[in-house]
Amino acid sequence: MFGIIASVSYGLNPLFALPLYAAGIKVDSVLFYRYVFALLFLGLMMKAGKQSFALKRGEILPLAVMGLLFSFSSLFLFQAFNYMDAGIASTILFMYPVLVAVIMAVFFKERLSMVKMVSIATAFVGISMLYNGEGGATLSMAGVCFVLLSSLTYALYIVGVNRSFLKDMPGMKLTFYALAFGSLVYIVRLRGGLDLQWLSDGGQWMDALGLALFPSLISMVAIARAIHHIGPTSTAILGALEPITALFIGIAVFGERITAGNAFGILLILLAVMLIVVNPRGRMRLKTILHRKAVE
Repeated sequence: MFGIIASVSYGLNPLFALPLYAAGIKVDSVLFYRYVFALLFLGLMMKAGKQSFALKRGEILPLAVMGLLFSFSSLFLFQAFNYMDAGIASTILFMYPVLVAVIMAVFFKERLSMVKMVSIATAFVGISMLYNGEGGATLSMAGVCFVLLSSLTYALYIVGVNRSFLKDMPGMKLTFYALAFGSLVYIVRLRGGLDLQWLSDGGQWMDALGLALFPSLISMVAIARAIHHIGPTSTAILGALEPITALFIGIAVFGERITAGNAFGILLILLAVMLIVVNPRGRMRLKTILHRKAVE
């Protein structure tokens, strides 16, 4: 149940982001509110749990770099929502474990097994199946590039944490400082707050708080509990509910539509990720991956 709650919560990004877009709130302002509210919630949770906020001098720069990767992953994904259906974007984002395998093979000389090579090929075939939509319309190339950049920057974040001393930092503390440094991206892009769009009604405030609460804090806490009860592999497999939830929200709430070819492409991407997840060589990094999935 914790694994299901974590995955479904994480898949609720479109439910809260798209109404803010429809109200004219732009990406930078949406993510500013999300990061600031999540930072406040998480800080209160750490304070209540009597967790230390202290940092060593040598931890500041690595945390700043990881925070920037974290933040740009969110920025690219939310930009993609402007160019393509949120459900399709969330499915393509879900291939980040495949990109982690590629990065580890290219930069750290980790051997690519046959299973991993098949997974990589399957994922890219799946993306190609998503490219053609209803009535022969094609996906926006800009949207595809944004969501692939989102998946790539998140994969780089995972590898960066896993290959540094940060992997031993408590998950809440790491996420708190990733949010803190990541929020600087939006402060700069909003010219220190001069371009920030203020939320004008209760619905917009609820959507902004929902973004911080469900895909961030609830998902993070539930993931930790799921790993404790059923282990990282089973938790990662349940992670397939993330893009499925986003697809359901897109279709049921926002009227998004997918073709039979799109559906087959989605299944191929999910299959590719599952092959990576259940591969014994890939299990070592799963706990790190899952503990860092608080913001996307």
